[in-house]
Amino acid sequence: MPTRPLVRHLSVSLGGDDVQPSAPVVHWVRLHVQETISAAERLAHSLHPWTSFAVVPLFALANAGVPLTRASLVAAVGSPVTLGVVAGLVVGKLVGISGAAWLALRLRIGALPEGVTGRQLVAVAAVAGIGFTVALFIAGLAYPTTPALQNQARVGILAGSMLAAALGALLLHCSLPRPATPGGVLGREGR
Repeated sequence: MPTRPLVRHLSVSLGGDDVQPSAPVVHWVRLHVQETISAAERLAHSLHPWTSFAVVPLFALANAGVPLTRASLVAAVGSPVTLGVVAGLVVGKLVGISGAAWLALRLRIGALPEGVTGRQLVAVAAVAGIGFTVALFIAGLAYPTTPALQNQARVGILAGSMLAAALGALLLHCSLPRPATPGGVLGREGR
């Protein structure tokens, strides 16, 4: 796979601002612009959504090692182990990370990066509950001789991770700055 672009430098002038380029010119420019990026980089960019949203979650689910049968899910629903794991991932991560960051800010031993708000920090703290790997490892260490409790913990990890992802996405969406209307004044909808 080539890691260097075929076209090193590209300089295109289409005339003036109001010039309508012809289809062959647009095709030539598009082809040459595409070739300023290496084939490896284009491939990585095109595969990123598939790997991030399909392959990695399926890999995590397959390696969780929990049989998602009706019996295992019913056993996990009312289990204190499952509920504790879900609470730890969703509430514990959110409160722990947000609280530690708040304390660091108050003690002036840390500062938020420029442009980052406290709401965005809380949203990212919620996203931290998605972690699978360490949680699965700890579940195996916590219940080495009790497969039923390990399965309940694993179901809690899956449920907690999905809930943390949904909560984090919602909080991130709500923490984004609202776009200004043309003229720089927020309309009634943007307030």
